[in-house]
Amino acid sequence: MSAGPETGTAAPVVGRLTTLDRLLPVWILAAMALGLLAGRLIPGLGSALDAVSVAGVSLPIALGLLVMMYPVLARVRYDRLDTVTGDRRLMVASLVLNWVIGPALMFALAWLLLPDLPEYRTGLIIVGLARCIAMVIIWNDLACGDREAAAVLVALNSVFQVIAFAALGWFYLDLLPGWLGLPTTDLEVSPWQIAGSVLVFLGVPLLAGYLSRRLGERTRGRDWYESRFLPRIGPLALYGLLFTIVILFALQGQAITSQPLDVARIALPLLAYFALMWAGSYALGRGIGLGYARTTTLAFAAAGNNFELAIAVAIATFGVTSGQALAGVVGPLIEVPVLVALVHVSLAARRRWKKPT
Repeated sequence: MSAGPETGTAAPVVGRLTTLDRLLPVWILAAMALGLLAGRLIPGLGSALDAVSVAGVSLPIALGLLVMMYPVLARVRYDRLDTVTGDRRLMVASLVLNWVIGPALMFALAWLLLPDLPEYRTGLIIVGLARCIAMVIIWNDLACGDREAAAVLVALNSVFQVIAFAALGWFYLDLLPGWLGLPTTDLEVSPWQIAGSVLVFLGVPLLAGYLSRRLGERTRGRDWYESRFLPRIGPLALYGLLFTIVILFALQGQAITSQPLDVARIALPLLAYFALMWAGSYALGRGIGLGYARTTTLAFAAAGNNFELAIAVAIATFGVTSGQALAGVVGPLIEVPVLVALVHVSLAARRRWKKPT
């Protein structure tokens, strides 16, 4: 996975991708199918995989995410992060999209499209509260977004996730429905559980990527690091992504394949959510004058969700067989192919982008 020069006059990006990267949608669909079939056909596989966890964090999924994110975070130029943190337009837009508009939009869609299914509705609201801190790194890199901006925005989301997740859960599941005369739901979630998820899914690969660049450049030089080391570890991102998808869908293959009509009902608000968040964020980025790379980063950071955290919270609060947990599981079933498609939409838009980023 690699990004080329960040200008609108660059050669078509897709033409410079490797065969492995160009066929990414095929590999992802195959990984989803393999995981679903394995979870359905191999007795006890889901339970066995789910049992390998610490503090609610699935170790197989954590391993896949670490392998997936490390090469991308190792590419980040950490000496350029100050150019991102100084961009107030990007920072304010991301905070508003992720922590005001995103949860409110999912709340509205869940109540509008699932008024008669309270468990699924609650599960979707939890998904809307869990802002993305993992796979957005991959989608952003594939779409040639700004790596440094992505690192800053996911770190910002991580901090707000630890601080605001429980409070927003109380607001959207208890306080706001009460004001509107709607049924309420209690959500008990520990800040330590959220902090543990953030530490595993972002902190470890971020630290590894930072140390790799610092030590690699110090001992062998920047030219060796970027021309020799990064190309060697680059394919690990795709392998980690595919492994994560297989494990994730193997864990919940039985639940997904045994309730197709329920999955279809849950999918409708999710499809609307991803499309509206991505398109709205893209329009906002262009409207406030961000270039292609940072507009793309803004859009993917706002459209993605931390489904690992959402599933863990739903299972811990309502149980592994609950409708809330199923709604969380359907999240990546819809998010993964939709955001892969949006990567290609972004690359097409990049070829028509007038201004250099």
